Amino acid sequence: MQETVIPAAGAPYSTFLYVLIPLLPFLGFLINGLLNRKLSGTVAGAISSLAVLGSFAISVFLFLNFQYQYTVTLFDWISVGSMQIPFSYQIDQLSLIMLLLVTGVGFLIHVYSIGYMHHDENVGKFFSFLNLFVFSMLVLVLGANFVILFIGWEGVGLCSYLLIGFWNKNTAYNNAAKKAFIINRVGDLGFLLGIFLIYLTFDSVQYAEVFQKASTMQIGAGVVTAITLLLFVGAAGKSAQLPLYTWLPDAMAGPTPVSALIHAATMVTAGIYMILRANVLFTLAPDTLEVIAIIGAATALFAATIGLAQNDIKKVLAYSTVSQLGYMFLALGVMGYSTSLFHVLTHAFFKALMFLGAGSVIHAMSNEQDMRRMGGLRKALPITFITFFVGCLAIAGIPPFAGFFSKDEILLHAFEHSKVLYAVGLFTAFLTAFYMFRLLFLTFFGEFRGTEEQKHHLHESPASMTLPLVVLAILAAVGGFMNAPFFLGEDNAYLSNYLAPLFTYSQRLNPAAFGAEVDHATELMLIGLSVGAGVLGIIVAYVQYVSRGVRPVEDGESRGFLENLIYHKYYIDELYNALIVRPIMWLSRGLFRYVENGIIDPIVNGFGRITMGGGQLLRYVQTGSVETYLILMVVGIVLVMALNFGKF
Repeated sequence: MQETVIPAAGAPYSTFLYVLIPLLPFLGFLINGLLNRKLSGTVAGAISSLAVLGSFAISVFLFLNFQYQYTVTLFDWISVGSMQIPFSYQIDQLSLIMLLLVTGVGFLIHVYSIGYMHHDENVGKFFSFLNLFVFSMLVLVLGANFVILFIGWEGVGLCSYLLIGFWNKNTAYNNAAKKAFIINRVGDLGFLLGIFLIYLTFDSVQYAEVFQKASTMQIGAGVVTAITLLLFVGAAGKSAQLPLYTWLPDAMAGPTPVSALIHAATMVTAGIYMILRANVLFTLAPDTLEVIAIIGAATALFAATIGLAQNDIKKVLAYSTVSQLGYMFLALGVMGYSTSLFHVLTHAFFKALMFLGAGSVIHAMSNEQDMRRMGGLRKALPITFITFFVGCLAIAGIPPFAGFFSKDEILLHAFEHSKVLYAVGLFTAFLTAFYMFRLLFLTFFGEFRGTEEQKHHLHESPASMTLPLVVLAILAAVGGFMNAPFFLGEDNAYLSNYLAPLFTYSQRLNPAAFGAEVDHATELMLIGLSVGAGVLGIIVAYVQYVSRGVRPVEDGESRGFLENLIYHKYYIDELYNALIVRPIMWLSRGLFRYVENGIIDPIVNGFGRITMGGGQLLRYVQTGSVETYLILMVVGIVLVMALNFGKF
């Protein structure tokens, strides 16, 4: 088995080829940003899409010709004493998979955006921000050390702020953007402290050096536990885990393509990528892994319950994303590393599909997002309905769709680790199937509940929007076969075998975790339970919303206690507002009123007044009279001579 990385191995192609991968989207950002008002929406969209397509083409070339892991040093970046941090890229199995994901799904979202945003007055700026987002994500996954990763990490945070608040004339959208930015800064502080501790411990931030030194340490070392807990805080913020998840549902304020880009393939997967990249550190910290597994399972269940009662089509998908991210962290916590990345990939397919499908519905409904105003849309939007239906089957874990394979693997790993975590995951699978088909039935089945004007304008989206839906639906349908060991045999579990060299050090440290297997009968039982949970959720949703024709309660009507609690998202935002936001605001106002205005300003202003007073006095000396100046010169000379003679 190959080592985790070969630092000395030379890059097989010109350095410029690797530079082009992030450079092309960055050029798209510059062109659209500088020529925003001069380019039409179609031209701006074409430039941005072609830039990402170029990066995708290079990524495909590198993927198809990949033979060994290597680093590409662009230039010496930071050199201070013993600290040497080159600006370098690492090309290996993980970075290549992420490159394909970011550029491939990102390209489809760019194409979709051409049709979705063509009426917007700032479409050039929108595509400029999209390209900058992709550029930042590519830097994040290509970096060969934690510092470059952090640059890309902060870049996607900045771009998410710009894109969520893109329609900045709306105060609520601006507040959502600020919320995302601030909460992510909380996580980023933990991540930054983790990087500092990594350097202090290993005297390097280069992946190859850190992981090689870490592989010689004992499992359970306190410093590694501290490092991984700090890194996990950063991952929890970026990937929306409890308690730092509240920014992600509010991120729905941005245009729908932004929701797809943030929630499906890029920003929210950065935390999972970081843990996978540093897997040897987390393998050395079993206590941290246990924390990750528990928080992941709790997040999956918690967000799934909130999704049961939401009526905004994008909010349902947002809480679904939080729940699925919880599944990915559950997989990481039980050391199902390749399984977690498998679910990242399948989730990118079906969740990007559903967000873009939701955008198609909103486009047809004249910007209406409330499912209570929809219904019966499958006749007017046949392509959107069929593709959305495929996405729902995938996320519900119905074979042979992609979500079935990855979710089944996660539940299998959870079963091996803890029956309690498995039970939580299985119940969450039932809830997921229920609320996703609740969304499908309320949107596409029954009678139309919108206005006559909306009904008159119902139409299928243009080809620029439906073509990405079809491509993503195909991926959501067949993508699971990239890693289906139970059905195709262990030798055909392509993804797991392809990623295996990344976990060389982890396997040496804890071979039992990688060799554990359940017997064939138990695996069949677990598959049956997983599929049964999904089917049961679909049946319950069908009976409730199709057979019985139940409709969600209007805002003015009364709800039961539990339904009201779930509808208001357990009042977590209100709790944070009362415990954190208001006290900080009170403290800020107090400091401003009594410290800033009462102490600091008078002191600073006092120095200013003294200076001004001295200047006013000195002005009397400046009379403009030559005689006065001569007298002052003589007086000055006399004083100087008197002072000097006084010394003797």
